[in-house]
Amino acid sequence: MARVQRLNPPPLAAASTSALFLSESIEGLDVGAHFLDRLSVEQRTQVYAAGRTLLVPEGGMVFSQGDAHDGVFIIRRGQVRVYYSAPSGREITLAYWTPGHFVGGPEISGGGMHMWSGVAIEDCAITALPGPMLQKLLVEMPAFALALIEGLIAKGKCYSSMAQMLGTRSVIERLAQYLLNLSELCGLPEGDTIIINRKVTHDQIAAMVGSTRQWVTMMLKRFQAKRIIAIKGSVIRIRRVDLLEQILFKD
Repeated sequence: MARVQRLNPPPLAAASTSALFLSESIEGLDVGAHFLDRLSVEQRTQVYAAGRTLLVPEGGMVFSQGDAHDGVFIIRRGQVRVYYSAPSGREITLAYWTPGHFVGGPEISGGGMHMWSGVAIEDCAITALPGPMLQKLLVEMPAFALALIEGLIAKGKCYSSMAQMLGTRSVIERLAQYLLNLSELCGLPEGDTIIINRKVTHDQIAAMVGSTRQWVTMMLKRFQAKRIIAIKGSVIRIRRVDLLEQILFKD
């Protein structure tokens, strides 16, 4: 477990980047980031004061699969990758969560074990709400209870979307959709191409689409040969959005 530090709570960070998970479109990806919006400034201050602020460095574990569960973690700054590790050692990325989202479910008030892990992919500031304090807030602040329900609904839709993609889309379709989503979320136009302004490795892509690094490398080379994309160093350029869409809507 990475070392964490306690500080006075920082101001709430604005979500400069969207959450990311397997989805048919980018609509609704960041809905869960606004689950506390129904609270007043005073109520949000009370929620954050009830927790403790953790600074988790890039690469540090926020929580680990199999560890005892005790509450949830609200991201104030940075991004957290949530993933499941199979007994074989293979990993599948469930989502990348950004400021405003909470992680650490599906349990919310403690008990049981974490079913997956959360790792900081950049330096993070996180408010940890322990189970007993979270239960106290739910009883004393009905608006927070409703807000948390809305957050859980957003999480349910996320994992439902991922299950639908894994169950109904081929791996090449998932790769095409992932590239299209990245181009919409992080794309910078440059002439006739779209530069994906986000560094992603073949391992990260494989864990997101549910494949292997070797398969991803092979398919990206094939996409380059067909002039669908161009890769130079760590930069991916989408050259033919229409051909990616054809993969998805070939019928």
